[in-house]
Amino acid sequence: MDKYEEVIRELINFRDERDWAQFHDSKNLALAISIEAAELNEIFLWKKDSESESIKLDKLKEELADILAFSFLLAEKHHLDVFQIVLDKIRKNAEKYPAEKAKGTARKYNEL
Repeated sequence: MDKYEEVIRELINFRDERDWAQFHDSKNLALAISIEAAELNEIFLWKKDSESESIKLDKLKEELADILAFSFLLAEKHHLDVFQIVLDKIRKNAEKYPAEKAKGTARKYNEL
């Protein structure tokens, strides 16, 4: 069993021991991801650019773990391979943002 399968198994066990599957429909999982992402943003709120890299790592780990956990559960619910969908997105973005045009710029693909 690889690490990803172990994490999914642990997430599902945790959820099922508490009878929370009833709350984990796609809408609520997506909302939970968004809410946890907002909590991640809160770590950086009101910080100057120079301060944004020196944040509390424990808090960063907690919020990232929440985002990833809900993301993994949503992917599992729809039988998606998280690694494959990320690789697919990288390939798609490589077409939209060719290195020779996008290198060193934050411009959107339609502005390159």
